[in-house]
Amino acid sequence: MRSVQSTNPAINLFGARALRDFGDGFVAILLPVYLLALGFSPLQVGIIATASLLGSALLTIAVGFLGARYDLRWLLLAAASLMTATGVAMSLAHDYWLLLVVAFAGTINPSAGSVSVFVPLEHAALTREVADAERTRMFARYSLIGALASATGALAAALPDFTSVMGIGRLTAIKLMFVLYALVGIAGGFLYARLPKRIVGSESAEPAALGPSRAIVLKLAALFSLDAFAGGFVVQSLLALWLFERFDLSLMQAGVFFFWAGLLSAFSFPVAAWLSRRIGLINTMVFTHIPSSLALLLAAFAPTLPLALALLLIRAALSQMDVPTRSSYVMAIVTEAERAAAASFTSVPRSLAAAASPALAGALFAASSRSWPLVICAALKIVYDLLLLLQFRQLKPPEER
Repeated sequence: MRSVQSTNPAINLFGARALRDFGDGFVAILLPVYLLALGFSPLQVGIIATASLLGSALLTIAVGFLGARYDLRWLLLAAASLMTATGVAMSLAHDYWLLLVVAFAGTINPSAGSVSVFVPLEHAALTREVADAERTRMFARYSLIGALASATGALAAALPDFTSVMGIGRLTAIKLMFVLYALVGIAGGFLYARLPKRIVGSESAEPAALGPSRAIVLKLAALFSLDAFAGGFVVQSLLALWLFERFDLSLMQAGVFFFWAGLLSAFSFPVAAWLSRRIGLINTMVFTHIPSSLALLLAAFAPTLPLALALLLIRAALSQMDVPTRSSYVMAIVTEAERAAAASFTSVPRSLAAAASPALAGALFAASSRSWPLVICAALKIVYDLLLLLQFRQLKPPEER
């Protein structure tokens, strides 16, 4: 009889990703609403977002070292336990400094994306499951599942608007959503528990820190840092705050918008995999990213809500196509033994860089310069894309040689 742990690891990892992104989907929208309801300013919201991203970066640094030496299954279980503790703590805390500590030490994700301590561990595990030719398609499925779950989570963010008929106040309802986030962490932990004890590594290729690919990974990490710093100005929590403050968007309207934005992002992932087989991974990353940044730039100056939302939906359909292609590219150009470390060391600078910009965006919000974060994000991302194309267009993964 097959053991519980003999189940295809990719299925369990896909399921855990779906649960986690569902939780991130509603938390990213509810976080600014919750903090504003507690009486905090937009600047304080930005600082909380910065603290959460900075904490994720430090956790990911630790994972880069531990992932090369310890069982990935136990590390993922520990991360799921931290997610559960974070949800419980957020539902109970009211003091700003305590919330800041929870954001820093926990797993709250204001970007509702792939900036997470879970990501490098899952990337290293998933890469073992497929051949080079199928790697990008597998990462596209992984990203698709997460984006669909995140979109569903965005819809769930509207639930606190409907609880008044049950006699539950809006603030209490938001706290209950953080409890749901904790329960999602428990459910994800059950899926991680079904993984084999060792997913990466073999007798011939033990996991290791960066070696022969160090220079390439460091150069990629620097470029990814620029991209992430730019993205930090418009993490989902701050984009929601921009829509709330500029157009007086309701929580229900925000949930519906982010749901459709999430669907467009989700279905862009298989398109990215298809496109990358025809024009290459780097070209796919660059030539879809630049138009998305132009759409964001135009949205910053849109005079009406419908036009702003339309431009942001165009951005959503294009901006995430570099996610599976970027992950696949990093895993392809390093040795098998370096994969866990490479995933970590390209994620860490992204998290550190992204951690700096939300507080700056919060300061711009507080100074009534609400559109500047969108403008800065778009401009820096275009610079990143051009540099990536210049530096890496000649370095091709095995399937493109």
